[in-house]
Amino acid sequence: MTDLTPLKVLIADDEPLATERLELLLARQPGATLVGTASDGEAAVRMAGALSPDLVLLDIAMPGLDGIEVARALSTLDQSPAVVFVTAYDQFAVAAFEVAAVDYLMKPVDPERLTRAFSRARTYLAQRHEQAVEPAPAAGEPSPYLDEFWASDLSGLVRIAARDIDRVSAERDYMRLHVGQRSWLIHHSMSALEEGLDPALFVRLHRSAIVRRDFITGFSRNPSGRWIARLADGGLQPVGRLYTEQVRSMAGR
Repeated sequence: MTDLTPLKVLIADDEPLATERLELLLARQPGATLVGTASDGEAAVRMAGALSPDLVLLDIAMPGLDGIEVARALSTLDQSPAVVFVTAYDQFAVAAFEVAAVDYLMKPVDPERLTRAFSRARTYLAQRHEQAVEPAPAAGEPSPYLDEFWASDLSGLVRIAARDIDRVSAERDYMRLHVGQRSWLIHHSMSALEEGLDPALFVRLHRSAIVRRDFITGFSRNPSGRWIARLADGGLQPVGRLYTEQVRSMAGR
């Protein structure tokens, strides 16, 4: 069996029993070594700076800095560790992946699930090392637009590539991402999504709707003169009056 890359691990959790359980599970992980435990956010940041762990197992709800704030602070370190959130709360999953967490585990942690998280951490660290030693590509600056989203479903978390989204519809404080016959809710505002999605790929047609440009098959007008977008799945999307110029621009009028 191939030797696993050694991992120095820091545990940050304010619950002693949860920390103890993670220590026991960690002892069964080949190639992993515990370098310290922290019981609050500030201590986690201090210890990470002093001990240079490869991986931090990080709780969300902690005194002082919460887990999301800790992850942001860790990302500024010269040798920033991989972060795996270990928490009893599932509602922070999207925020966790926005701070580049490599995994998100629910308490009580399943040993096999923890093993998969360690594998993901090793892959993440190896890829980052390769990027650091390879010369930068001659291509231009990276895209400023969102290229993926993470959403919850019954199986856990799902990665949704932005380019695969057919359309976005608003549902109160949530946005529904439609991909084929499936859809997922995420906690974003429509204005934030409009700014985050590449305008070369997406167009806003209504205050509650963004549509991928190549998902639009045509436009027509209803008896009152209002524009209607015809979509590739056979659906119809009314165009808001504030967005009629978008239609004229697309149609070259």
